This record gives sequence, C-alpha cells and structure tokens, in this order.
Amino acid sequence: MTPALDADNVVQPRLPCSARDRGWQALRTIATALALSLLGGCAAWHDGPGYYLQSIAGHLSVMSKARPISAVVDDPQTPPALRRRLEDVLAIRAFASDDLALPRNDSYTEYADLGRPFVVWSVFATPELSMRLEQWCFPFVGCVAYRGYYDHDDAERFAQRLRDQGLDVVVRGVPAYSTLGWFDDPVLNTFIGYPEAEVARLIFHELSHQELYVKGDTTFNESFATTVQREGVRRWLAAVERRTHDTKLRDEWERFDARRRQFLALLQRNRAALEALYASPASDEAKRTGKQQIFAALRRDYEELKRSWGGFAGYDRFFAQPLTNAHLASVATYNDLVPAFDALLRREGGDLPAFYEAARRIGALPKGERRAALDALEP
Repeated sequence: MTPALDADNVVQPRLPCSARDRGWQALRTIATALALSLLGGCAAWHDGPGYYLQSIAGHLSVMSKARPISAVVDDPQTPPALRRRLEDVLAIRAFASDDLALPRNDSYTEYADLGRPFVVWSVFATPELSMRLEQWCFPFVGCVAYRGYYDHDDAERFAQRLRDQGLDVVVRGVPAYSTLGWFDDPVLNTFIGYPEAEVARLIFHELSHQELYVKGDTTFNESFATTVQREGVRRWLAAVERRTHDTKLRDEWERFDARRRQFLALLQRNRAALEALYASPASDEAKRTGKQQIFAALRRDYEELKRSWGGFAGYDRFFAQPLTNAHLASVATYNDLVPAFDALLRREGGDLPAFYEAARRIGALPKGERRAALDALEP
C-alpha cells in the first residue's frame, strides 16, 4: 500500500535528519495545510478535516505501540514463536539493505501489536459500468485510487456513502503500509504470522516505496514495488538455501506463490471480460446482466481452483463482500506495469541500483510520457 505522507514528486528519503524528525516535520506541514484549507475552503478538502485528523491520529497510535525488536526478543514474556520470527525479521531487514540496496534506516526494526487484524482498511470504488477507479486528491501524495481508514467502521461508513451514489465499492483490509521514510515503520502483528517468505515480501515491498514514489501514480508505484518484492524474495530464498542447504522454505513459497499467480490470472481474465463488455455497444441493461454472469462465472471458477489446491481457502476473504468492479480494478494497480518493470530490470542486467535509477528517471517524466516509456519496454 502507498503511504499517507509524502513530500516530493519522486521521493528519495535520505535526508540528514532522523526519521522521527521528518515525521514531526510532516505533521507540522499537514497541520498548516489543514489550517489554510479551513480558511480558504479548498475543494480538495471537501470531506473536512476529520479524514486527515484520523490519518494522523491513527498513525501516531501505531507508532506509540512500537518497541525495538531487540527489546521484544529479550522480553521473557515474548512467546517463543514470535521471538524466532522477529529474529528472522532482523535478518530480512539487513538483507534488504545489504543485498537489495533498499533504504538503510530504522524501518522494520521495531514491533507493534495493534490488537486488530489489519492496520488500515482501504476503500476502492468504480462507476457501475466501468473499471475506472475513482481518485481522491490530497496534499503531499497527490491523487490516489483509494481512501484509507484506521477504523473499520469509518471505512464502511465512507463506502456506504459511495454505494448510495451508485458506485461499485469494496473495502479491503491492509496488513502494512509505508510512510516513505517520514517515520520508522514498524513490523506489525497484522502480518508477522504470515509465512516467512511472505513477511520478507511485504518488507521488501514497503521499503520499495521509500526508495521511489511518484506523486499521483498509484499503478506506477505499486507495480514498481511488486517488481522489487518479487526479485527480492527470489534472491533472499537463494541466499537462505545457500546458507542452510535446505529447500523447505523455497518449496513452501513456490506453492504459496503459484496459488497467488493462479488467482491473479483468474481475476485478470474476468477483468478483461468486464472491460470488453463495458466497451461494447450493448445496452446498459444488457451490460448489467452480463456483469452478473461474469461474476457468477468468477465464483464458479474460484471453487474449481480451490479444488485443484486440495481445498486451500486462503482467498475466500476476497469473496466475503458482494463482487464488484472495484474488486478487480483494485488488484490491477499492483500488477499492470510489472511486465514493463521486469523488462527494465533485465535491461539493466539485474543491477538493482541501476534499475532504481532508471525507474526514477522514468518516474520523473510527465505522466503520459512515463506510461509511453513503460509501454515501450514491455515484451
């Protein structure tokens, strides 16, 4: 997930001051913008200050619960399984900087138990007969394709407002996010229990947002981070295998990732079917009927996929809410440009610092030129 705080068009958070100092600077800037918006009635703040205040208070609440991982590991009250996993996290964090050239800072060196299953809940929305995600524009981060809430009920209330406007809406729990280095992002209980390689993937993904973030381009940011996380996990697993002479972790990850890829392929096929339907000359009523038929087929295909997995039900939560366009459109933001970034990484010979620089140059282009440059890279 992309962050709640940002400062520049392409962020390179390697400032001489500490992350905590940067965090307070960001909060002061937000407070100033809030005051100006109340005086000027700026349209970008059409929901009032409440949304911004919940973002600030929510993140500060997360930070207040963070403790150094070393202290948690040394605490005799820490369960042994959590202690072992946190020790693994420190090794993963070191690998991220030493081997993947991701930012070297104090992010993911602290641990926070929030007492809830997700850190935030994101709301995505599309028109009834379109796969175009709604955008919300804010100071600092520009326009993004979701609204994030630290309280589930707040997210649901906002989602219902959008449904009342006739939009397709999904509320999705998010286990982690990045503040782009403005704060030292902690490891959270919301993902610490995932398979070890999945924890590594999340840490690599969120640190990637600290390496490069382009204001107002969610698909660019998420696809870049997805590319880095995949390459990062591949290299990390190879390093673990060399050290332990054991393929257990790799085998576990390959099963997990194969299911993920099959599920994503299923969603992408149905998303393409919906896009073709909405672009057709059919009447709106025919499109509504076809839409429901595609969603019914998606559910049937998922049940068949589960049977091929021996009953593995890890993606059942995706279907917990009635299916909408927003379910499929939101997934696309994480994957649409991955083939282009993969090609860019190959062009740079697998050299990650060179890849980051090349991606940064593309990110600095105007949005239309940026997309054209990425499209030219795709095989």
